[in-house]
Amino acid sequence: MTERLAVHPYGRLAEPATLVIERLLPGPASRIWAYLIDADKRRKWLADGAMEQKAGATFELVWRNDELTEPPGARPDGFAEEMRMTSRVLELQAEKRLVFTWGESGEVSFDLRPEGDAVLLTVTHRRITDRANLLMVGAGWHMHLDILAATLSGGRAEPFWDGWLRLKGEYDRRLPA
Repeated sequence: MTERLAVHPYGRLAEPATLVIERLLPGPASRIWAYLIDADKRRKWLADGAMEQKAGATFELVWRNDELTEPPGARPDGFAEEMRMTSRVLELQAEKRLVFTWGESGEVSFDLRPEGDAVLLTVTHRRITDRANLLMVGAGWHMHLDILAATLSGGRAEPFWDGWLRLKGEYDRRLPA
């Protein structure tokens, strides 16, 4: 029998423009799936926006990061109170895999794999345009997933913007230039 090694909290580059980040979350998979596809649940950790559960469906993600933690921390200059992005569902396998476009050029996949009472969630963000976006995306997914983990376990995450700024610096040090 093999034991799973601890999941590393930081994202890693699978290739130059692809970031992969994992979280081991309290299951079952149906619970995690609901936080991916249900707008009311997704807005608690990532972004609002109704999503039709079929390939080809377009939807809008609406970020209000100031609402994710109490307190939210100090929003950096240049970030609006609300951000919007149109995406399209590319693939959907209930409780296993969700893939959608990230704006005009990127793509994000969520893969769920049961691990005993927990679920390994793997987020893969492809076609990140440049290093500046890589740092923002890495810190963003990391912080959003920390909030999801806290939400699922009944805990509290650090203030969103404070955590995001700290993590952006960490990713700058960890990821190759």
